[in-house]
Amino acid sequence: MTDDELDDVRPVLDDRDISYVRTAEESADETAFLLQFPLPPEAIDEVLAEMEAAGLDTDRYAVVGTAETARPDQSNSAQNHDDRISHDELRGRARGMNPGRRTYYGMTILSAIVATAGLLLDSPAIVVGSMVIAPQVGSALIASVGTALSDRDLIVEGVRDQLLGLVVAVAGAAVFGLFIRYSGFVPARLRVTTVQQIAQRISPGFLSMAVGLCAGAAGAFGLATALPVSLVGVMIAAALIPAAAAVGVGIAWGLPAVALGAGILLLVNVTSINLTGFLVLWWLGFRPVDWEADAAPAEAVRAHAPTVVAVLLLLVAFAGAGTVTAQQMQVETAVNAAVTETLSDDAYAELRLLSVQTRFGGVSVYRLDREVSVAVSRPAERGYPGLAADLERAIGRSIEDEVAVTVTFEDRASTPQ
Repeated sequence: MTDDELDDVRPVLDDRDISYVRTAEESADETAFLLQFPLPPEAIDEVLAEMEAAGLDTDRYAVVGTAETARPDQSNSAQNHDDRISHDELRGRARGMNPGRRTYYGMTILSAIVATAGLLLDSPAIVVGSMVIAPQVGSALIASVGTALSDRDLIVEGVRDQLLGLVVAVAGAAVFGLFIRYSGFVPARLRVTTVQQIAQRISPGFLSMAVGLCAGAAGAFGLATALPVSLVGVMIAAALIPAAAAVGVGIAWGLPAVALGAGILLLVNVTSINLTGFLVLWWLGFRPVDWEADAAPAEAVRAHAPTVVAVLLLLVAFAGAGTVTAQQMQVETAVNAAVTETLSDDAYAELRLLSVQTRFGGVSVYRLDREVSVAVSRPAERGYPGLAADLERAIGRSIEDEVAVTVTFEDRASTPQ
């Protein structure tokens, strides 16, 4: 930095009460000056933009480092802004969360195996453990950052790692499932659809979609601000790894309906995470460097083709998966209403509804069949042989389709008063 350049940027520093140190750097040809000053991370973009407007070539001269302590306090240097970080730091943090390929795919396989074990053991604690070691947060957020900043390399890296990582997770879960199935570690006649942790992930609905939407938004907030983002990784993994493991279990047990249901859930969550991650970053003000809000649509498309293409693909995938999810939600609502109406009959007054679960059944070319499992408690030694048939008729009328109904009874007994 020369004396003239320092004169240009000094008003910017003085207006923000930024204390700085200038040191001389001498060479054989000229003497230049190095200007150093501390800033909070969220003020970097704003201050550099003002210095650039004042005439400083920040692309050539600006270096962003990390300081452990700094005095005097520069808290006033970030005026009238939120706590988001700079574009360069956003890129750096996203890349820093994505480990090397060997570590990424190795940890993905381990997390998928742990998730598969947790699903088959019906153990929520083990399933949570698989989320903790899963490395998917980095690849998901890299893709969102690349889309927001129109960075083709970041988009390609994020999408590639996400897709390959999930393929590896499904394959790892399937191989592990085949091993434990045919080695006798689980009963040969085990019906995996009755395992609660698996059954929860083979019927995508609104609540499942909400998890993916919130995970992507939380990840973007954590990455783009000065907030810790480590715990957000567990949230993103919660939306991906157990669903991928459930797909592998469906493949290992030869159950297309299980693999399809969990696969749709996985697709919904992947697209939800990427879409909401991008939308939150955009809402926080992250744009391509040469972004012009008033540019003509055709010019914007040409200038920011990576962002346009990525967003369009996300919208198409989200619309496709969302349509199936919406149909499943309508079926679930109709089934719940039919079950409630049937059990309101005086003949079933002593029954207590415990749960209703609607999931994909047989898969054909033209439609998705549904299976409904209803769990009720009844007085001990009381039989209700006609309940399953009554529920099947009521649900069939409600959804205007055939349906297989399974009723599970839980006996209850009470002591005399």
